[in-house]
Amino acid sequence: MTDQRSTIADIITELGGHPAGHPDVNLIYMKASEKDNNISIATVYRTVKLFEEYGVIEKHDFKDGRSRYEPIQESNHDHLIDIDSGDVYEFSNTEIEAIQKKIADELGFELVDHRLELYGKKINK
Repeated sequence: MTDQRSTIADIITELGGHPAGHPDVNLIYMKASEKDNNISIATVYRTVKLFEEYGVIEKHDFKDGRSRYEPIQESNHDHLIDIDSGDVYEFSNTEIEAIQKKIADELGFELVDHRLELYGKKINK
């Protein structure tokens, strides 16, 4: 792993854990170039594609016209996307997991993977 790839991996990991996370290539490039001004946007594109092919990161399309990325995680989680800000909130819910498994069972399937994305507008309370 080159130093530039390591820097890009660190950026994806750093940004993946908060609502403004799930960065797109432009944000990854902006943050990576702050750490190493020799990193080009082309290097970021190639590295992100390579990480995706090796199953290190997952690509998401949250209906905002850009591909966004997060590190592959051991535990399953779902996403709630704020359509005004683009912030992504990760959550886990055992009831939702049970319902998904029950639906698959009822239809005669073994559930091997799933993706749940909820879209909403934040309400002030």
